[in-house]
Amino acid sequence: MRKILKFTIVFILFCYGLMALKTHSSPDERLIIINEDFWSLVEFSEAHCLALNIYHESRSDNLAGQYAVADVVMNRVESVRYPDTVCDVIYQGRMKPSWKDPEKMIPVLNKCQFSWYCDGKDDTPHETEAWAQAQYVAYSMLHDKLYRGITEGATHYHTTYVSPTWNKSFYSVGRIGSHVFFRAD
Repeated sequence: MRKILKFTIVFILFCYGLMALKTHSSPDERLIIINEDFWSLVEFSEAHCLALNIYHESRSDNLAGQYAVADVVMNRVESVRYPDTVCDVIYQGRMKPSWKDPEKMIPVLNKCQFSWYCDGKDDTPHETEAWAQAQYVAYSMLHDKLYRGITEGATHYHTTYVSPTWNKSFYSVGRIGSHVFFRAD
């Protein structure tokens, strides 16, 4: 009963956030409304990191593809080969001192586990509906374990339009949405 009530509250807040999108003209204002309402019920940092990864890696993918991307992150968190938290898994990569501020470490271009993090582009979500969807998928994965295991233990994936050399050293689990998933065996 408690689980149903929690889901209902989150769903209502999610819908409220989507309705609020129509009442504000600025995309920045819309993002703030969704974050204020939706994230008040969840642990912000881990859910926010996962939502950012879902947004950047699979916002144009189908719902199963988005859950599959989230599942890979969770598989890495549970693996001894990767960091122990969602944020540490997502932000894992080679770092270097910034040329603007040598005290600040920044990711090395194209040397991260997830390409969006070190592609040199702004990471702020600008597509409001896709951001709201990513937040919902992140919440569902972290708190309800919805579709947990959809990738059968995969720890890697790539989009269907690329063929990186690393994929030959992993077992192919299969394709979900626009990504092909792999695990070490």
